[in-house]
Amino acid sequence: MRFTLPAHQAARKARIWQYLAFVGVILAAPFFFVGGPGWTDGPLLKSAWNLGHILFFALLTLAVQPWRAWTGWTLWSICSLVVLLVGAGIELLQYGTSRQVDWQDMLRNLLGLWAVLAARPLASQTRLSLLTAWSLRVIIGALLLAQTGTTAGVAIQQYKVSQLLPALYDFSQPDPSPYWNGAITPVPSDAPHSSQHELRISLSTTRYSGMSLHNFPADWRGYNELVIDLYNPQDQLFGMALRINDIEHDLGDNAYNDRFNTRLTLSPGPNRFRLDLSQVRNAPRGRAMDMQKIRRVILFATGIQEPKTVYLRDIRLE
Repeated sequence: MRFTLPAHQAARKARIWQYLAFVGVILAAPFFFVGGPGWTDGPLLKSAWNLGHILFFALLTLAVQPWRAWTGWTLWSICSLVVLLVGAGIELLQYGTSRQVDWQDMLRNLLGLWAVLAARPLASQTRLSLLTAWSLRVIIGALLLAQTGTTAGVAIQQYKVSQLLPALYDFSQPDPSPYWNGAITPVPSDAPHSSQHELRISLSTTRYSGMSLHNFPADWRGYNELVIDLYNPQDQLFGMALRINDIEHDLGDNAYNDRFNTRLTLSPGPNRFRLDLSQVRNAPRGRAMDMQKIRRVILFATGIQEPKTVYLRDIRLE
């Protein structure tokens, strides 16, 4: 025999869930403007935090219960427009703060709304046919799966990064953009002058031109040297600057004497540089660099008179 709650008990249970949703909305709303990942935080925290938009607008929909006023396409259209306007307002209010504006968040906001509307019993979705209702559920489910799948992919990526040591980068990666910033392109192992995977660095005549490694194993404790292999295809010497800093530096005032800085002179052909990590540790004035939280490795040229190309072949710890 099927058990069903009396109508008044079902209504009471629904009100309890509505109140809990209101509490969740009130508690979560401040996090649109305070807290959350900063610009120094890794990609996994940022990706996971983005999923909070879906949760917040799902709770908001449960709290407001717009199906009490509208049904069918009217319900979906009005609610979607309102969420778009609210989401745009949030993004505009975040402009100029420490939070980054991300217009993809507006899609996540809509997904939170749509997930709740699609999960409603079909009988309450007046003027939506059974086929339409289930089609919406499949489409929204696929979009939700794509969002969570992206975060899962970032988690797998970051796990692989944590396992790289003593290497700091996997040169077999087809796309360096999740790990590097700058004008860089991967070069296959069968390219001229190359016997392995490498990265091509395109240097321009702007004041600072180069690349920055920002996603790599951060714990350098237990190693003595940083090894960098570069190939200079030009027929003359030229210099590049190398900068290394920890998280404390990123969170500070970016002072020159609060990080490690050195000059690398590249001869024509292959070049190998070995840097003593004790010098890196002792580089900041008045403190020791946190070798457990190295945050950025930047290789760049300054004031060159014509564009140049350099190839990075290896970067690792020993």
